[in-house]
Amino acid sequence: MRVISGKYKGIAIKGFNQEGTRPTMDRVKESLFSMLQYKIKGSVALDLFAGSGALGIEALSNGSRVCYFVESNKKMFSILKDNITRLKIKEEYNLINNDYSYALKQFSKSNIKFDLIFLDPPYDLHLINKVLEELIEYDLLADDGQVVCEYVSEEVNNNNFETIKEKNYGSKKIKVLKKAI
Repeated sequence: MRVISGKYKGIAIKGFNQEGTRPTMDRVKESLFSMLQYKIKGSVALDLFAGSGALGIEALSNGSRVCYFVESNKKMFSILKDNITRLKIKEEYNLINNDYSYALKQFSKSNIKFDLIFLDPPYDLHLINKVLEELIEYDLLADDGQVVCEYVSEEVNNNNFETIKEKNYGSKKIKVLKKAI
């Protein structure tokens, strides 16, 4: 696995072979970041359920101003920290080794709003709709912000959001959402 575009293009990222992980493949990342290309520059991004940090690192590589990485698994968090260090990332970033729900509450208390949120939880937990509710409850998405959901069998449905784009890559699905008007 590697960074597919931007200033860190071609640099390898560790963590794709860890038990319990299923990283976003390069062709999916390439298509996803092509969809988001006009949204990334200068953005405040959140890589929730970050794993190796591949999505957040890709956002920083393509011009995000800052990225917050949230990962609760200690082993994956260590790999995430190693990836950030090895890449010598110059952009601002914050690494949070805690439960996603706790992190969302802390962001709310700090009045942080995100332009881009990457939401790629473990598929078997079916957390996307719950997280979408919390994003609204804690008012964490900027007015023109977007949420990128990656999932397999979950039914992503929330009346507070409308779908901007949707693509399937085999069994994997990507849905890009914005706040409903």
